[in-house]
Amino acid sequence: MAYQLKDFGSYTVGGRLHRVTTGTPRTVHFTRTASFEVDPRGHFAVEHAYVQYFIPEKRNGEAPMVFVHGGGMSGSCWDKTPDGRAGWLHLALDAGYEVHVVDNVERGRAGFAPGLWGGEPMLRSLEEAWVLFRIGAAEGFASRTPFENQRFPVASFDRFAQGFVPRWLGTTPLHVDALCAVLERTGPAIVVCHSQGGEITFDAQPRAGHLMEHIIALEPSGYPDEGAGLRDTTLTVCAGDYLQEDAQWQARRAAWRRLGACGPRARHIASADIGGGNSHMLMMDGNSAALFEAVLGG
Repeated sequence: MAYQLKDFGSYTVGGRLHRVTTGTPRTVHFTRTASFEVDPRGHFAVEHAYVQYFIPEKRNGEAPMVFVHGGGMSGSCWDKTPDGRAGWLHLALDAGYEVHVVDNVERGRAGFAPGLWGGEPMLRSLEEAWVLFRIGAAEGFASRTPFENQRFPVASFDRFAQGFVPRWLGTTPLHVDALCAVLERTGPAIVVCHSQGGEITFDAQPRAGHLMEHIIALEPSGYPDEGAGLRDTTLTVCAGDYLQEDAQWQARRAAWRRLGACGPRARHIASADIGGGNSHMLMMDGNSAALFEAVLGG
């Protein structure tokens, strides 16, 4: 895979200045030789999203792609797969798409502000991810024994976990605001979202639907009831395999099927359509390139 970039860079969108009026200055030793007084009071830039953009030299003329990561992840999940294959970011650039990769509020390079949001940040354990992402059964974690015919690169599972980041549970409205701000900047776009990113995208759709040329939702964790408001939206919903392992996943599968049939411009792609064996992390599985072609109608 080879492509040339005309431009790439980054920007931030959304957010606000947060003023702190309490606290006592103290001397902090930052390195062995540098120390100075730090005042916890003042104004702090918070609740913005960080976005990295890439514009290929041979632009295909289609709307740009905006990638929205899931919970406990950052935009790096679209870069390379855990075993080093080209991720959807590179597949999109190779196909000539302008790409904007979001690190949403309090994730990745957007940074976070301790104490600003309610509750404690949560960091997903490897054991939780193994089961939740349907890599294998809980009893197979210690030996890293996956489900039969699993497409996720299991040998690289521990490397994959190095991409997990802390998350807060009450910041979804801030993520929605940030995504709307991204789309105001890009103009009409193809929004590619995964898991919690699907909930954020569908929550943003009533406000920014005119800027969503196509929604590609990989196992979205949230969705409007019966696809309300999406009948005239170009929508592709993708579902992985092993959904029979848990009643909660079975309920989601039914919801994804309804969503993928909610209008004349909606469709549902199941794991079986691209060979089967897919985990929750569809864009990292061994057949991720085939899925990328499928969602674009290839």
